[in-house]
Amino acid sequence: MSDPTHPPAAPQVITLGCRLNSYESEVMRGHAAEAGLTDAVIINTCAVTAEAMRSARQTIRRAARDNPEAPILVTGCAAQIDPDMFAKMPEVTRVIGNHEKMQADTWRPADLLGGHEKVRVNDIMSVQETAAHLIDGMEGRARAYVQVQNGCDHRCTFCIIPYGRGNSRSVPAGEVVSQVRRLVETGHYEVVLTGVDLTSWGADLPGTPQLGNLVQRILKLVPDLKQLRISSIDAIEIDDALMETMADPRLAPFMHLSLQHGDNLILKRMKRRHSRAEAIALTDRLRAVRPDMAFGADIIAGFPTETEAHFENSVRLVEECGLSFLHVFPYSPRPGTPAARMPQLDKAVVRARAARLREVGEAALARHLTNYEGRIVEALVERGRSARLPDFTPVRFERDPGDAGRPVRARIVRQDGKQLIGALTA
Repeated sequence: MSDPTHPPAAPQVITLGCRLNSYESEVMRGHAAEAGLTDAVIINTCAVTAEAMRSARQTIRRAARDNPEAPILVTGCAAQIDPDMFAKMPEVTRVIGNHEKMQADTWRPADLLGGHEKVRVNDIMSVQETAAHLIDGMEGRARAYVQVQNGCDHRCTFCIIPYGRGNSRSVPAGEVVSQVRRLVETGHYEVVLTGVDLTSWGADLPGTPQLGNLVQRILKLVPDLKQLRISSIDAIEIDDALMETMADPRLAPFMHLSLQHGDNLILKRMKRRHSRAEAIALTDRLRAVRPDMAFGADIIAGFPTETEAHFENSVRLVEECGLSFLHVFPYSPRPGTPAARMPQLDKAVVRARAARLREVGEAALARHLTNYEGRIVEALVERGRSARLPDFTPVRFERDPGDAGRPVRARIVRQDGKQLIGALTA
């Protein structure tokens, strides 16, 4: 009999890692609520680096200490890649695979918490398709995310993610359009298309459509959508249709590129499929189509065999590509990847190079922010006094606009090195 003084609580969901994990956590939250699962902790792990695996274990132990009576349910990429390691942790009740976590039936309490089967992880490489899952958005009514693709067919030498996500699978265009339409009907201003390797969308669908075809279809068939945004993409795979569509004002003028390095030899050792020159040419071409385009990028510092000259090419790439938003990753060897078997740099060198690259990124962001000082802009309010411009530049208002999920006009009065400071206008 339940205790009326302590009614059952909704499951706590702890998310580690990427934006796609955040999206999938919301799907799991919905499945768990519909199944009637209560008083549990779901930990959605990341495996992108060895540090991410360590963080997952720390998070599990902390969750068990804070919730001594709650079952601890571990899922995500780390759980998929090394389920036995997590199964051996006494704090863990169940280990659930990346495919299984997206199935509604997984979260039925009787099945999930009954029996003695601690590991429920199937071969992710055997999964042939990915289903559409609709959530009502993760950031109020401002922005919603639609997963259009999962998995990756490429094998970069530093990356373990294909073994956690499986091969590339695409959500059919009709299902994507239906999701976007419903999100717009429920009041969302902006929709973000997300996936593991977004530009591979369509390769496994009849007729092998490309991402640009999907974007054009969304913009045509959902005319009430105010703004469509594309998440991180591979720099070498922007198709002609997507390039052409970049001129559409309803497509957000921001592109986060998976560049990883600025030196051709290191790119080759990473098994990337673009060159330094191709990355620079791409940003030039995108700016020619959309002059107000801003760029972000992932760059790894201290990759095995990286010399000072190799590293300097990454530093120069920030200016040559006009990058404003830099995600810097100090390289750490991930067991099971080819790069982990290459000659490693001293950890102090890796840390120093990552710190320098972050300084370069901070200076680039400050220059980008300075360009907005004194200008009148339109920003999408996210929550409280926080908002973003169409090119994803963060804005902090001097007072609460009280209009979350809608664009407001503001005059940029200054910047603090990290964001713009805006005053609302009539």
